[in-house]
Amino acid sequence: MNSQSVADALRYFSGVQIKDYGGIGGLKTVNIRSMGSQHVGVFYDGIQLGNAQNGVIDLGKFSLDDIGEISLYNGQKSEIFQPAKDFGSSGSIYLQPKTPYFSGNKKTNLVLRIKNSSIDLFNPSFRLEQKLSDKISVSFSSEFIQSDGQYKYKYQKKHPDGTIANDTIATRYDSYITAKRFETSLQGNLNNGDWNVRGYGYISDRGIPSAIVNNGFDPKGQKLLDRNYFVQAHLRKKIFSKFETQLKAKFAYDYTRYMDTVNVAETALKTDNTYIQRELYLSSSNIYSITPNWDVSANVDFQYNNLDSDLKLFSFPTRYTSLVAFATTYQWNRFKFLGSVLGTFIRENVERNSKSPDKSEWTPSAFLSYQPLAFKNLTVRAFYKRIFRMPTFNDLYYTMIGNVFLKPEFTNQYDVGFTYQKTYNHQVLKSIYFKADGYYNKVENKIIAVPTTNLFRWMMTNLGDVQIIGSDVNIQAELDLGKVILKPLLSYTYQSARDFTEKGESYYGDQIPYVPWHSGTFTLMADYKEWSFNYSFMYTGKRYDAQQNNIEYNLIKPWYTHDLSIQKRFNWYSHQFKVSFEVNNTLNQHYDVVRNYPMPGRNFKLIVSYTL
Repeated sequence: MNSQSVADALRYFSGVQIKDYGGIGGLKTVNIRSMGSQHVGVFYDGIQLGNAQNGVIDLGKFSLDDIGEISLYNGQKSEIFQPAKDFGSSGSIYLQPKTPYFSGNKKTNLVLRIKNSSIDLFNPSFRLEQKLSDKISVSFSSEFIQSDGQYKYKYQKKHPDGTIANDTIATRYDSYITAKRFETSLQGNLNNGDWNVRGYGYISDRGIPSAIVNNGFDPKGQKLLDRNYFVQAHLRKKIFSKFETQLKAKFAYDYTRYMDTVNVAETALKTDNTYIQRELYLSSSNIYSITPNWDVSANVDFQYNNLDSDLKLFSFPTRYTSLVAFATTYQWNRFKFLGSVLGTFIRENVERNSKSPDKSEWTPSAFLSYQPLAFKNLTVRAFYKRIFRMPTFNDLYYTMIGNVFLKPEFTNQYDVGFTYQKTYNHQVLKSIYFKADGYYNKVENKIIAVPTTNLFRWMMTNLGDVQIIGSDVNIQAELDLGKVILKPLLSYTYQSARDFTEKGESYYGDQIPYVPWHSGTFTLMADYKEWSFNYSFMYTGKRYDAQQNNIEYNLIKPWYTHDLSIQKRFNWYSHQFKVSFEVNNTLNQHYDVVRNYPMPGRNFKLIVSYTL
């Protein structure tokens, strides 16, 4: 796939909306089935990535170079031997780093890679794996990213009557990035178990792309400094034949500095704010097999979060979260049931101002699947899940805006679908995979910002009521045409996500901002000897911007892109070279994912990697 980051790769999943503010360094967030980015749990090597400040994970920070697998689950992962946190999201994304593998008598693996693109990208990286013994190995990887972020875009502005007021080609200047990522892991096997320890660091200095409005094409001078570090560990062990346990722990430190110094004359204010987050996480999961077909689990987590800032009158909040999850799974012939209940208990302290009341909630979920006897390749499934997300520190305590009396934001999910998968001995058709789902989601007490009596003073409040009806369809196949292997993949999503917040408002029943009714992708991968070819088409239908009313002036037209890539593998003294050339947005489509944040036009990328 033509993907620079994890966010780029997730575009190929159905039911997913990516908010991309443009450029390599721009913020990239994911929304699953229109429930909001804060309802998506992102897990790295089995432990959730946290952001208690605003609840959003910037997926642009994570490279694909060290990722072995990306999985997306609606509801939750269909297993019960997992931390309590894994039961606590409306949808989950699992990023699984590569596991060292040594063939034959090899004890060292080394991959060197460099990427360069027409957006002045310089991106070298390496990954080193070393086998220390038959049961222990270590890996280290590092990456450097630098780009001035400059690219051409088309700017067009219309009058309310639809006539064009301005139409020009300009250059994007404020999307530069300089970033360093480093990661190390030590892992080993035990008798009936395994363990690992992982350290991660990300340091970046990047410009924040500003909205292009009122012919404002010059750099705006906003930038973000990030220093993100975490250390985490995992231990899994089968104590005896029917009982297995696992322990997980993590400490994270995140430093963020936001600066806006150029616009002082316009705002009469100089903005230079610093935020520091600390997180401590501990987890114990246990599973017991009552019978070969019936398992039960008990899972307990504890999490500590605090936030410091140099803002005046800041509250300096600290949150203590305890989670308890009880789950069971039972299989009877071709019928399987999974049920769970999650208890969440939250207590907060602040050094200044009022604090949010303590909260406790119990939320259930149930998953069913059935394989009909007459259709062994067919699986019919359904699930129901009720879960909530806590208001973030910004929602509760942001100076002059936060509201300490906010209620949690609940989601209720209903899903019915089926999967059909079959392999063939046919000369051409080798396999086919078909998946379809229909779903209904309801978001209660949605947290939104509303103006008070003073239009310059806003406040967070529980007003939102969103109802989502949708369907996802995925079709995948593998074809053998002699020396050519073809793998086509088609995905389609329909979503009606309507706002029923205020009955008397003009936007009552309208589609919520940035959710298209129709979207889809088509991908064709081909392999011929040492050559690989990939074509992908991505389509996002009409949407409306954040002005809420579904009127013509707020309409964002559909956009689509065609991407191409070709790859060649070379062997040199039993080592492998790999060269890839990509053409992204081949037809030079001008489009915005988010209104007034133009995306790059046609651009090229060259990737060279060497494996020792």
